Amino acid sequence: MKPVDAPLAHGWHATLSLGFSRRETGTVLSDNRHRGPLRVQKALYPEGPAVCQTILLHPPAGIAGGDHLHIGVEAGPGSIAQLTTPGAGKWYRSAGPEASQRLDFHVADGAALEWLPQETIVFDGARARMETRVQLSGNARYLGWDILCPGRAAAGERFRQGRIDLHTRIERDGRPLWLERGGLLGDDPMFASPAGWDGAGVCATLLATGPVDADLLAACRAVAPADGARHAVTVLPGLLVARYLGDASEAARHWCAALWAVLRPALLGRPAVPPRIWNT
Repeated sequence: MKPVDAPLAHGWHATLSLGFSRRETGTVLSDNRHRGPLRVQKALYPEGPAVCQTILLHPPAGIAGGDHLHIGVEAGPGSIAQLTTPGAGKWYRSAGPEASQRLDFHVADGAALEWLPQETIVFDGARARMETRVQLSGNARYLGWDILCPGRAAAGERFRQGRIDLHTRIERDGRPLWLERGGLLGDDPMFASPAGWDGAGVCATLLATGPVDADLLAACRAVAPADGARHAVTVLPGLLVARYLGDASEAARHWCAALWAVLRPALLGRPAVPPRIWNT
């Protein structure tokens, strides 16, 4: 019988299923199942028992053509879960097969889920499909971001060949709050267009659900990226959207973290305690 960690003929097919439950003592990681190279390093409690922090590991250190990853999370009623990563996600050049990552987050009434990964670097020549679906029930809360870097800017690389497909959907009780779908080809005109990336090399999006009043919006808008990059914060019904468009993934990540520090106490009722893994 083939071991579950053996690569398939055309890449890794890996799944990680996590369940968080509220107990008398706080939030616990009550379900942790995996197949292939996806793991939880450990359930951590840097803020005490109320919040369960999990660091997601992908031991191969990158996603290659033919790899397909699926991460499913169930946050039960009253639980508070935080997911982050120890380093940048890397999508390698492909000789042809597409690679994919699908995130399925289900957040029950009274629960909160944070998705706080480090940046995603898509190598020139990669064929990447990234899908995120967040399903909220009742007054569930979600706060997450994604930082996308097409090409390895530090090496002077741009995304000249390949394809990136993106799909994000957030819904509450079956009704959509946010639906975004896009595709970028290598050397796509949208990278240079003023209506697209306008020559920038990094784009970040932060999404937060919940009521945002004028004071909270103003506090978020007062936060500026350290590199002076273009940015904006707006509010839709039940959703705050923040965008960064610049050339520095570190500045984008620090900006998202600064916004998170403003939003978390207001929307989750918790002080902003940065994960220690961000400092390593």
